[in-house]
Amino acid sequence: MMANKKIGLALGGGAARGLAHIGVLKALKANGIKIDYIAGTSAGAVAGAAYAKGTSPDALKEMALSMGVRDWASLADVGIPHGGFISGNRIKSLLKVIIGDVDFKELSVPFACVACDLYTGEEVIINKGSVLEAVRASISIPIVFSVVERDGRFLVDGGLINQVPVNVVREMGADIVIGVNVIPTLKSRKKKAAAKKVKQPGIFDVMTHVIDITNAKTVIKSLKGANVVINPDTRDYTSADFHQAKDLILQGELAGELSIPEIELALKQ
Repeated sequence: MMANKKIGLALGGGAARGLAHIGVLKALKANGIKIDYIAGTSAGAVAGAAYAKGTSPDALKEMALSMGVRDWASLADVGIPHGGFISGNRIKSLLKVIIGDVDFKELSVPFACVACDLYTGEEVIINKGSVLEAVRASISIPIVFSVVERDGRFLVDGGLINQVPVNVVREMGADIVIGVNVIPTLKSRKKKAAAKKVKQPGIFDVMTHVIDITNAKTVIKSLKGANVVINPDTRDYTSADFHQAKDLILQGELAGELSIPEIELALKQ
């Protein structure tokens, strides 16, 4: 019965915190947990697409660690606002290196990613056509990145509507769903704020904190229906801490290892 059960992995958004997904993938692979379906939102869409293509977690880790602060900063191709301050062309070039220019039907593992229709607020599940274009739509953080037009719709970050797409991977055919959430809870944010002196926020701080608070509220609903939830400890990291890749990947790996007994139990039940 264990061999017949299909495992689905739902990877959530979180910008830099999404680097923890690499560690989770490392732990799952090291323990022989075979993933049959993957769905991702925003940063989770990037990691999920790369893994679905066949890129190993070790290779993803190597890519992340090879980038320095300047490399990450150079991805922000700021220009005249056109639905967002960052055009996203350089991000797209990086995605091409990570994912390649492949079609969904060419992936080794069935994959889908989530975006949000800016005008209707509807969840848009993308599982056909260019994986690169789909992921670019899924990571389009409102105001930060320019919106993506696809099939007559204007799409933004899927985290607005479905932070960890448990329902999507379930609908793909998964019997057991593992949800990975990298967003700190509002309770942990309160503790962190109380423990240090807060400063006058700049416009970037305001945007990132508003997004984090919104995500923290929506993630609870998204995780309903998951058999196992993995929560890497990302409390001490911000959504812009890409330079902390080593530590974030480690947090993901630790959380992934701790989840193995629970995953094995879910498979037996």
